Amino acid sequence: MRRWNGWGDESISYSIPASALGFLTHQVGKSHPPRDVSLDQALTQIPKTRLSKHPLVSSEPLDRLLHARGQSFPDWVALRSGRIHYFPDGVAYPMSADDVIELIRHAHQSGIHIIAYGGGTSVVGHIDPISSKSPILTIDMSRMNRLIDLDSESLLATFNAGVNGPDLEAQLRARGFTLGHFPQSFEYSTLGGWIATRSSGQQSLRYGRIEKLFAGGRLITPLGEMLMPAFPASAAGPDLREIVLGSEGRLGILTQASIRITPIPEREEFHAVFFPDFDHGVEAVRHILSAGLSLCMLRLSTAEETTTTLALAGHKNLIGALERLLKIRGLGTGKCLLLLGFSGKSALVQINRGEALNITGKYGGIHVGKAFGTQWHKNRFRTPYLRNSLWEIGYGVDTLETATDWGNTSRMIEQIETAILDAMYQFGERVHIFTHLSHVYPYGSSVYTTFLFRLSIDPDETLTWWQAMKKAACQAIVKNGGTISHQHGVGADHLPYLAGEKGTLGVNAIKAICHQFDPKGIMNPGKLVD
Repeated sequence: MRRWNGWGDESISYSIPASALGFLTHQVGKSHPPRDVSLDQALTQIPKTRLSKHPLVSSEPLDRLLHARGQSFPDWVALRSGRIHYFPDGVAYPMSADDVIELIRHAHQSGIHIIAYGGGTSVVGHIDPISSKSPILTIDMSRMNRLIDLDSESLLATFNAGVNGPDLEAQLRARGFTLGHFPQSFEYSTLGGWIATRSSGQQSLRYGRIEKLFAGGRLITPLGEMLMPAFPASAAGPDLREIVLGSEGRLGILTQASIRITPIPEREEFHAVFFPDFDHGVEAVRHILSAGLSLCMLRLSTAEETTTTLALAGHKNLIGALERLLKIRGLGTGKCLLLLGFSGKSALVQINRGEALNITGKYGGIHVGKAFGTQWHKNRFRTPYLRNSLWEIGYGVDTLETATDWGNTSRMIEQIETAILDAMYQFGERVHIFTHLSHVYPYGSSVYTTFLFRLSIDPDETLTWWQAMKKAACQAIVKNGGTISHQHGVGADHLPYLAGEKGTLGVNAIKAICHQFDPKGIMNPGKLVD
């Protein structure tokens, strides 16, 4: 069963080695487990529904609680402390596009606000009900999860948009194909959610971000439906898919999507290389990209993240042996870890691996084989479970991300980390910060920063600390010319910073598009743009 106030399946846990606990205590101080409310206590807070009865809508308290929040840090504070404040008045589970049409028509006529819900994995407030005089209906798309059609010649598959990552891949792999889109939220996030938030998967270096994979689909809006044919290319004016990508439920609900698929690769492997410092790693990555080699992933950690990764890994003897080996080879405390992924025909994997490792060697990189890469690949969807374990012993952890050009990447990392550190310093608290480059391009890179700190006994104080760090980091991103989001979207948390990136004219254009599709403003109000 899925956790109601945390991440993932209740039966899965992420154990923290004793050595890792000592590391955390040294970094930010000794913690105290928080006093979380029980499920029964949370259910008692749910007010009477404002919706009239409808055959497609459930107003059961548990349904409403499970759809009240996503996975952002403020969402966790609200759920764990029982200070949730706002709930949807009902939850619908459509089985077909006709059901979605009926629900939107009913809401449009009745003045009901709608929130489209995929897997509930949003980390920036996309699916949170906000204070409203109007009733709120959440439309959960999880039962619309079928493969509708697969064209093996055109390499196109059409799915209901509510299909989650594992079900999508299982249905494709049974026919010899893959989408290759693996965000960290893969277990629960959905195809429609990926499109609505312009998602990026961990192996996007080979397969592309979701905007490359999204070929067409069907959008149901308050004013009718919009069909987007899956042309291989078109010069017929602006691409309507680009309007839907990143629209975050403001225009309507995507009921089906056609996606560009790839045959399952013959071979796939992940390797690890350690560099003497971050700058050497960056130069190696840039050289690999400029050489035109075919890889599926390049993920470079800073020295602080490398140290943290090794400290949290456990396996004391194995890590100790690695540390001794790297020290003999001249790598010390500034060493940085690069994970490289290769996939495709076996012969091409071998060639690209050889060329890539030859380049890393020129920049002082020490290849340590596949063990680290294989372990990362095996556990890559288990990492979010660490949030549960850390919270339960009194530590909060969150992430934020941006993207910028290569000439600005190191400065961006420094500015973000300094901003977070200074924000927490004013409260007399320490924060442990570490960063990696999760997605790289010939012209720049994403910057993905994690920050870990002690929870306060008072949930409101914990939230105040987080708000100060988040605001400081976002301001640093905007000031230093980064995008406010590379892969998480805008939602509610990034809304105040969108104008800094799009400008007044750009934001007004987005508002005008929303009004064109949804003149009464019933679709996910308060998200993306005000």
